[in-house]
Amino acid sequence: MSEGEVLILGAIAGFTIFLGLPIGRVRSPSLALKAFLNAVAVGILLFLFWDVLTGSFETVEAALTNANDHGASWWRFIRLAALFFAAITVGLVSLVYYDRWLARRQTGGPGAASIEEMTAGPVARLTDPQRLAFFIALGIGFHHFYEGLAIGQSAAAGEVSLALLLIIGFGLHNATEGFGIVAPMAAEGEAPSWSFLLVLGLIGGGPTLVGTLIGQSFVNDTVFMACLALAAGSILYVVIELLGVARKLGHKEVATWGIVLGLFAGFVTDLVLVAAGA
Repeated sequence: MSEGEVLILGAIAGFTIFLGLPIGRVRSPSLALKAFLNAVAVGILLFLFWDVLTGSFETVEAALTNANDHGASWWRFIRLAALFFAAITVGLVSLVYYDRWLARRQTGGPGAASIEEMTAGPVARLTDPQRLAFFIALGIGFHHFYEGLAIGQSAAAGEVSLALLLIIGFGLHNATEGFGIVAPMAAEGEAPSWSFLLVLGLIGGGPTLVGTLIGQSFVNDTVFMACLALAAGSILYVVIELLGVARKLGHKEVATWGIVLGLFAGFVTDLVLVAAGA
């Protein structure tokens, strides 16, 4: 399989995320449906949080085992552990302070507000549901970068059959994540434009292609671990925000079943990756 063919298939695996995005254009949902859509997104993101967190921490655990049982350097374990916790902190706290900074920019009188709207960046001009969808896409994009690295490395090692299985498995898995991205807008009955959905899809799915390209020529466990830890922190921030939305919407029973469904969707699609040995 040529490098070009691997890149094309890696792009397909990432851009299946577009399959779930159009549901964001559903208009005027009932309050119960809003609660359900929001909860399914929480379930999917909880699975992703667990997935990227365990994948990242495996590198730290391996360094500890090597140092404790095989006489490897303890400094490597200390560096990896420090980087792991620092990356999670940055992924979570940076979004908290960025959101607070945006809120401060939006305060002031009517004249100041209009000036701010003219000078604010594109993210600052988004509505709250749109901004939350953007952050979800960003966190998922980090996760997809790791998936692309796995595809690229498998192909570089000559494991063509494994690379193909990973592409199929990741493609199926990513198809469920497009829904998680647009859920905040669908829950509020705010129909995004097709151009905004395109941007969200590129942010969430594009890193798979980038990771595939890098994975074919560059291997570094430390970088991979840091990317996953950053993704975990950013996903945790979004989960916290969505849980706040769920509390306002009510319908606890419906929301509970939505979370269960989201979790099951993540685990069921992940079984394909287990079958591929990922």
